[in-house]
Amino acid sequence: FDLVDNTEINAVVIDIKDYSGKISFPVEDPLLVEVGSAEKRIPDIKKFISELHERNVYVIGRISSFQDSYLINIYPDSAVKNKAGGIWKDFKGVKWLDAGSEKVWEYLVAIGRESYALGFDELNFDYIRYPSDGNMQDIVYPWSGDRPRREVMKSFFAYLRQQLATSSIPISVYLFGLTTSAEGDLGIGQSLTDALMYFDYVAPMVYPSHFGKGFIGIPKPAEKPYEVIKYSMDQAIMKASTTMANPNKIRPWLQAFDLGAVYTPAMVRAQMQATYDAGL
Repeated sequence: FDLVDNTEINAVVIDIKDYSGKISFPVEDPLLVEVGSAEKRIPDIKKFISELHERNVYVIGRISSFQDSYLINIYPDSAVKNKAGGIWKDFKGVKWLDAGSEKVWEYLVAIGRESYALGFDELNFDYIRYPSDGNMQDIVYPWSGDRPRREVMKSFFAYLRQQLATSSIPISVYLFGLTTSAEGDLGIGQSLTDALMYFDYVAPMVYPSHFGKGFIGIPKPAEKPYEVIKYSMDQAIMKASTTMANPNKIRPWLQAFDLGAVYTPAMVRAQMQATYDAGL
């Protein structure tokens, strides 16, 4: 509240469900109760949201989708497997749910509906992708099978749109920053143009530190935040034009943490300016 009262911040993101798989507040939906993933991390979510609304703050609820350490224990048949039939883990030891599992889709929609009823202004879906690191030679998707990952992800986008359409709540998605300029789906099923068709807002994580050495000719992209963001947003707008989507659906995540460079307030504002200069 101090940050909201004393700065220009006008929106917050609250974890409804983070990577642990635990929901941050008590729930009533029978499916969610049965799964047993709810905690009381936020004792009174309605009161909390109400107090934010009193300060004219837009409240976004974040739902970690296919990275979920808890649900894998409840739906083991929906886990990404290794060829020996065990649970696959990435290089960090993180387990993943198969993005093609319709059981998981139903669960995520149930969380979304419950959260909408509690007063969130927007539902944000994160980790809507396939794993990006780990032993990819020893990975099996029991639900997705050999279907193209982009096709599976697009089906999930459409499912979310259809299932949550009656609630009228805006839905958004986080994507890798490279989706703004790269072709294809980066091997993880993510496509900016696909996301723009189904979501109200698309948030590419265009952190300059996450772009490789030599990106658009820059030796250390983290040190050139304006240039990286301006190029990425220009490319994203061009992609939006091919789908007839409103480019103002694009709402980038910008870097404010020290990685690759020490990030000063001026470097954060340079990214904001680059976004505005691109017309967003």
